[in-house]
Amino acid sequence: MIYFIIAIVLFGLQLFYFRLADRFNIIDKPNERSSHTRITLRGGGIIFYPAVLIFFVTSGFLYPWFWVGLSLISIISFADDIKPQSSKLRLSIHFVAILLLFMQWGLFNFPWYYWIFALVLCTGIVNAYNFMDGINGITGAYSMAGIICLWYINNYVSTFTDNRLIYLTIIALLVFCFFNFRKKARCFAGDVGSVSMAFIVVFLLGQLIISSGNFSYIMLLSVYGVDAVLTIAHRITLRENIFKPHRKHLYQLLANELKVPHLIVSGAYAVLQLIISMGLLLSGTHHVIYSLLVITGLCTTYVCIKKKYFFLHTANRQ
Repeated sequence: MIYFIIAIVLFGLQLFYFRLADRFNIIDKPNERSSHTRITLRGGGIIFYPAVLIFFVTSGFLYPWFWVGLSLISIISFADDIKPQSSKLRLSIHFVAILLLFMQWGLFNFPWYYWIFALVLCTGIVNAYNFMDGINGITGAYSMAGIICLWYINNYVSTFTDNRLIYLTIIALLVFCFFNFRKKARCFAGDVGSVSMAFIVVFLLGQLIISSGNFSYIMLLSVYGVDAVLTIAHRITLRENIFKPHRKHLYQLLANELKVPHLIVSGAYAVLQLIISMGLLLSGTHHVIYSLLVITGLCTTYVCIKKKYFFLHTANRQ
């Protein structure tokens, strides 16, 4: 009953935000790099933050450094949705927020090279999540696949976090997906949605990896990871500025050039990640070999599809 009431509250907050976004013209206008054709409200993913705020207050202020980091990264991301902010400012706040995560994890008790590796990895995941948010439903569906796996692990494999945080995140995702997982989305996640959700997922995943000592759990983000990393490598070979917006991700090629419906692409990414994550849990002591095989398969699939169909993207640009 409590979670049902929270769902109603978050649903109401989402509708209230829509009124504010409409009034203050917080919208996403289609451009040549967009995968949509209609003007749509931006920043609908702001609903993720109040969900965590409710958890923070009702849990007796559990995970305070995580909450402060999420607050900082959500504020700068929402400001960027309203008016583009300096990339240096955004990156600086991202670093601060991630360092706060380290404090929450107790990572500073580990050797310094753990900090460097984790800083690069976490920053990469947060920004990759943002880059991958380009079509209807992908952020919500993919995040739901990851959070469901984290819930299962927390309840049936190894307890690593407070279940209430997972439950409230799931509720917020359901509310967001109600408006976004549609052929004609009512809203987009915006930077505030994709970045804040990435921060939540990174926090939970970091708790899991540190508590279990099993880095193979990073495979819970393998589908996004392969698409993001190989697309960056592809753009580097094309001598492009990797920090500028583009439409070269595999999911964008599928949705834009091959005309696969957005929801099918988003659903496929989520289902594929769910299958991979389930396989990881079943692999037992062979998790390293399993991870290598999956990464090899994903990379091969990416390269084959790009090699066969990328000419369509080039043709459309001419």
